[in-house]
This record gives sequence, structure tokens and C-alpha cells, in this order.
Amino acid sequence: MKRTEHQQQQKRKKAEKKGTIMKRVIRILFAGILLATICSVIIINLLIATSDVSKLEEPEPRPTFIYDQNGEVVSKISHSNIEGASLDDIPKELIEAVISVEDQRFYKHHGINYVGVARAFINNLFEGEVVAGGSTITQQLTKNVFLSQERTYSRKFKELILSKKIERRYSKDDILERYLNHIYFGEGAWGVQRAAHIYFGKDVSELTLSESATLAGLIKAPTHLSPYKNLEKSVERRNVVLSLMKSEKYISQAEFDKAIGQEIVLADATMTNYKGKYPYYIDQVVDEAIHTYKLTKNEVLAGGLHIYTEINPVIQDALEEVYADDQYFPESQADQLLQSASVFLNPKTGGISALVGGRGEYTYGRFNHATELIRQPGSTLKPLAVYTAALEKGYQMVDLLVDEPINIDGYSPRNFDRQYRGQVTMYDAVAHSYNIPPVWLLQQIGIENGVRTVERFGIPLAEEDHNLGLALGGLHKGTSPLRMAQAFSAFPNDGVMMQAHAIVEIKDSEGKVLGKWQEQSVEVTGAEVAQQMTYMLQGAVEEGTAKKAQISGVDVAGKTGTTQLPFEGVDGSKDHWFVGYTPDIVGAVWLGYDQTDTTHYLTSTSSFTAPPIFAEVLSKSKSELPTKQFDLPLLAKAKKELEKQQDNQQRKQEKEKKKKEKKEEKERKKREKKEEKERKKREKKEERENKKREKEKEKEEDEDEDEDEDEDD
Repeated sequence: MKRTEHQQQQKRKKAEKKGTIMKRVIRILFAGILLATICSVIIINLLIATSDVSKLEEPEPRPTFIYDQNGEVVSKISHSNIEGASLDDIPKELIEAVISVEDQRFYKHHGINYVGVARAFINNLFEGEVVAGGSTITQQLTKNVFLSQERTYSRKFKELILSKKIERRYSKDDILERYLNHIYFGEGAWGVQRAAHIYFGKDVSELTLSESATLAGLIKAPTHLSPYKNLEKSVERRNVVLSLMKSEKYISQAEFDKAIGQEIVLADATMTNYKGKYPYYIDQVVDEAIHTYKLTKNEVLAGGLHIYTEINPVIQDALEEVYADDQYFPESQADQLLQSASVFLNPKTGGISALVGGRGEYTYGRFNHATELIRQPGSTLKPLAVYTAALEKGYQMVDLLVDEPINIDGYSPRNFDRQYRGQVTMYDAVAHSYNIPPVWLLQQIGIENGVRTVERFGIPLAEEDHNLGLALGGLHKGTSPLRMAQAFSAFPNDGVMMQAHAIVEIKDSEGKVLGKWQEQSVEVTGAEVAQQMTYMLQGAVEEGTAKKAQISGVDVAGKTGTTQLPFEGVDGSKDHWFVGYTPDIVGAVWLGYDQTDTTHYLTSTSSFTAPPIFAEVLSKSKSELPTKQFDLPLLAKAKKELEKQQDNQQRKQEKEKKKKEKKEEKERKKREKKEEKERKKREKKEERENKKREKEKEKEEDEDEDEDEDEDD
């Protein structure tokens, strides 16, 4: 009995000992699991805490909007494929549509859908590879911003860590805003703003319920579901989204029925595309924003700025239309396009109204001939270098200037027509662009006076330009159409030159003013001098070399310019210019080849090329030219003297004409008398010769009769 009890007792002790060991093992395992869990939690939290998600702090790239002088958007610029939009600008329906189809528990979870992750993990185990993953909006944002698209467990782990960090650092609204600005919608559209423009041609804030559901439906498979590629599938997907919105009680049955019955109307491919419009003008805007207002290029192109400019869309459109039509330009050589540039500005403000910097297809960063070109201005410089300086020295437009062959230290200019008139008024010298009078006049007033005047007009000169060639615009380097237009703007503005500019004001995306144009002007000459120059330059258009710049019903003043080829033996020219103005606008037009050589040059003079372009642009813009005539109140006396001078000259010319006619008549009579005398002499000679021939003939006849008689005998 005792033995049996002992055995039982031993068994109990063994069982108790075994249970104690098991309990100890379990306690150790539990402690180990707990410790591992605590360590894992600590490590995971350390990983979450040390994860860097500061990239989300970077502001969303937003396009910069360019406004015309009327406050209307004319262009939109950006160097990013993302166009940011704030959550306040995004319709509630679009937000609800995205949540309904992509993450219905978005506002309830903490960044990770654990059930979805577990389901995906099980599916991946059965498949033997990572083929699926349950992603929340936060996880999708993490993947789009921080990770690659590869399907690995390590990437998925990183996604979960970063998602938790994002959820801890940002509010749900912040996460949703960033997600909507980064998600891809197909057709090159990153973000809801770009998607709204590409698919529906409108701002995201203007989307309807149906359009919002359509965009939300694209997120799953944007290429496959694009309405441009597969409208039927896109509609089906939209309807699924609308159904989910109804189930989530975001919309009513009535709203569902209305939206589901609407057609998807895509953006018209021919609608106005602000992006890329007026590229040369926009180049100038960007350049000013960077150099004048000290903004960075990234701030201009991706800062969501609002830049208000002086662009006049009517004049700019007219200029673009002319430059798109080859009929207004001489024919180019097959291997090189004849280039041209034009700029128009308001003389009262200096605001650039219109600008085109070249012909042919525009490419980003292309050379802008309107602002960057440096070419000799030819005779367009005469009004600045010579005639303005001379008027300031006391000369008048009625004064007579030398127009005969001259040689000044080996410099012997010639008139284009190779003719000399002895003396001409300053008015006629300007109107007909004679070359000898301005050279002679610059010699009289002093070359340095001409140099200082040109530089006052904002055109820099080199030391090599301090010579008589300055009178004809033969500069060592040259200048640009923009600088020439700015210089001539002083004439219709009574001698005050306003600095040319495109930008009026710059505001950031919140409406804060970053920069505002401060008027910059300089009185380069007196009002009377400016009005005399206008009157003479008006003569150049009415009766001189710039006749083709005339605009019906509008006063025009201006000056042509032609520069010589840099080589001998070819009859042609290198550059053609016209700088002209009405009371309301001043413009400069240039034509020439980028590379001038013996096969690439202009064959005519500037009178036939540049002025017609100027006239055509402004003829198409007459609505923007309210002032039809120049007001020149200070010229009453000068005009009277000029008219008197012209009358005297006309009478002198008539007298000389009569004298010439009388002389010609006398010479004609003398010539006729001489001719009559010679005629009579010829007649007498012919009569004698005829008589002689008749006698000879009679003699021959007599001899023939004698021979006949001898034969009869």
C-alpha cells in the first residue's frame, strides 16, 4: 500500500516538476514575446520618428498666371507637370468621390488599413510573389512621393513606416490635399488641377458632380479608363463612383440620377490654350521678373504668381498674325529663314504693348531678336545722333544743309541715289534720308555732342563709335529693336523717355504684392525739339522713304534704316529697320539674316520691307489708336518758316524750271533751225544727186540708141 502511494507520490512530483518547467518555459516565451514586441514597437516607433517626410513641406508647384493690361489672363507658365490646388479650391463632390472609391475609412483610420494589409499578405503568400497590396490614401501618397513602384516586402514595409509618420505629422486635410495634387489621372495630368484642364478645359473649382466622379474613377487605371481612349469604360467607372457616393450617403438619389444621366463632355481640342501663348512676350516677362524684381526662375515658373503686364492683346494678336503670314516678308533662302522682330510700346508709360522676337517655330529659350539682337541701326539713328543734337544747338528744320560731295579726313559718304542737290533743308534731309547732310552737320556741331545725345536716349556706344560714321548709324556693335523703340518714344511724349517694361505688378499666390513698377523717366530733349523731330519724321512717311508706313486716317512719323553688307561686290543690304510712331504707340521693326553672307542678304532697301509690317500691324489695331493726329502746338512759328521756305524753294524751283524750260525751248528752236538747215542741205544734195543720176541715165539711153542705129547699118 505504502509502495503504491510512494509511486503515486513520485508521479505527482514528476508531474508537478514537469508543469513547473512548462510554466517556466511559457513565462520565458511570454517574456520573450513581450520583450520582442516591446522592442519591435520601440524600433518601429524609432523608425517612424526618424523617418524624413519633409518633402511634403515643399509647396506644390503652381503655374504662374500672366495678365494683360485689362486684367485678363493671357498666358500660363510652368516648368512642372504638377499644378497645385488648395483643398479650399477643390469641390466637395470631388473630395467625396475620391474618398468613396479609394479609401472610405480615410477619416477614421490612422494611415494604414490593417485588414487590407493582412488580406493582401495572405493573397501574396498564395501567389508566391507580391502581387497586391491594400493601400489607403496615405499609403498611396507615400508611394507616389517617396517610393518606387516596385512590389517588394521591403518597399511595403517602408510604405507603412512613412505612412504612420505622415499621419502623425499632418492633419487629414493636409494629407488629402497633397494626395490630390500628386495623384496621376492619365493623359499627362498629375494632380486634379491639371486633370480638370486636360479633360474638361476648366479650373478644378468649376467641376460638376459628374465630372468629379469621372476624375475620381480614373485613379485606379488612368490609361485604361481615359475617356479620350475608352469613353464607354470611363462612363461605367464614373457610375460605379457615383453609386459608392450614394452608398456612403454623400449624394442623394436625385443627385445620383441626375449625374448618371449626364454625358461626359470633354474639352474642345480647339479651345484657347493659355499655356505657351505669346512666347516671346512671356520670355521678356520672365526675364524682367528675374532681373528687375530679383525673383528666382523657380519662383517665377512654379510659384503660383500673378503677374500683371502691359500687353495689349489686340496689338499682340495683330503682330502674331502678321508674323505667321509669309507674304509680309521677303522670300528666304532655302537653307536659312529670313529673320525679323518687332516691338511696340506705349510712349506715355513705356509699357510694352506687343512683342515678337523671331520668325519660324518657337522653342523654349530661343534667341529673342526683339530684345537681345545687337545690330547696326543704320539711318534710324540719324534723328538721335544728328538732328536732335543739332536742334538743341539752335539749328532749325528750315536751315539749309550741305548736299554735295565732301571728304572729311578721308571719309566720303554718298547719297543712296548718287545725286547731289547743293543745299537742302533739314526737313528734306530727314524726309528723304540723304546721307551727306547729316554727316556734314555732325561735323559742324561736334561728334561728341552726337555721342552724348545718343547715350541720353538709352543706346550705349563704344569708343569706336566716336566718329562721323555715327551720323549714318554705322556703330561698332549696334542696338536692339526694343532700345530703338524706347528711344523714339521720347518724340511723341514731348521729349520725355519712359523706360520700357512689360511688368506692372507681381503678386504671390496669396495676393501679397511682391513687386510693383515704379515709373522711370528721363527728359532726353525739350518739347519743341521733340515736336520738330515729329514733324520732320512725319514728312518721311508722307513724302519720303517711309511712305509704305502710312495708315489711313492716322498720323504716322518714322524713319527707315538700311545697313551695308560687310563685303564688296554684291548689290544688297544686311539689315532693314523702321522705327515709327503714332500719337499713341511707337514700334520698331527689324529684318535680316542671323548669318549674313554672299548668299544670304536682303536685295531691296528698307523702304519696301519694314514700313509695311509696321503699317499692317497697326491697321489691324486701329481700335487701340484713339488719337488720330499729332498735337504740335510749339511749331506754329517753325512750320510757318518752313512753309515760307518751301514756298520760296517752290518759287525758286518754278523759276529755275521756267528758266530751264526757256533755255530748253531756245535750244530746241536752235536745234530745230539747225535740223531744218541740215534738212534743206540734205534735200539740195539729194536734188543734185537726182539730177546727176538723171543725166547719167539720159546719157546711157542716148548711147543705147546709137548702138542700135549702128547695128541697123
